[in-house]
Amino acid sequence: MNIFINEKAADITLDTEKNLGDVLSGIEMWIAPSRNRIKGIKIDGKILGEEELQGSFRIDIKDIKKLDITVASYRELAAEALGRLLETCADYENAAFADRQRISTGWETGAAARFLASDVPDIYALARRTLAGEGFSPAELAFLIDERLREFTDPAGEIGGSSVLAETIAGRLEALSLDMQTGREKRASETVQLFSGMGEKLLRIFFIFESEGLNPEIFAIDGLPVKTFLDEFNAALKELSAAYENKDTVLAGDIAEYELAPRLRKLHAALTHAAATGFPVITEP
Repeated sequence: MNIFINEKAADITLDTEKNLGDVLSGIEMWIAPSRNRIKGIKIDGKILGEEELQGSFRIDIKDIKKLDITVASYRELAAEALGRLLETCADYENAAFADRQRISTGWETGAAARFLASDVPDIYALARRTLAGEGFSPAELAFLIDERLREFTDPAGEIGGSSVLAETIAGRLEALSLDMQTGREKRASETVQLFSGMGEKLLRIFFIFESEGLNPEIFAIDGLPVKTFLDEFNAALKELSAAYENKDTVLAGDIAEYELAPRLRKLHAALTHAAATGFPVITEP
């Protein structure tokens, strides 16, 4: 059996594999560290659909002359799944009420929904609520999806585009104590929400970079291994949340100003530097 991956002959020596399922399992383990996935399979020129795949696992490799496997990156699959959800949101919003259940069920049983459920669970949960007539409107959900789609298709661009906002949020963190002490509770609450959103965004982009080959074993931030830096970042965030809920303006202000503001700047700067090393851009979801 000759094996081709993305139309290139694969240098794979079969040993104990006896059937197609064994071969696919081995290839999935091989590509898993980079978070790549098998996207398509052809046996002797015939494409295997989802409904045929399960029944094909027991095919003896002696009965296969050529196995063509299409492998896609985590980013490509995520972009495709989010693009499909955007289309679903538009269809759902424009459909008659009687047709909305069909659209929702069609999405829920598709490959895009399964990918989001396992790899982008927060968006999947929001989408289920929207397509059940609850939670965000389709237009509101589409706005969130569009941001995530930009992160996957052009993470370097998203980092560059968030520079001003990240610095603004860091400045507001430094003023958090004063806002709390002078009764500007609404502004203080907004600062915490903005910081939370930016922190989550930067972490998402870091994990995207990691899926593209950024090595967490050698990637350092402010002289610390990235895992250590992020652990300290999360610990400070938990301390801020507790202090803020307890109305401890002095402690919350100190943590925000001296712990989180500088770490936010350093995390953004490190990702900006990583982006400059040339991560590829997906031009088509």
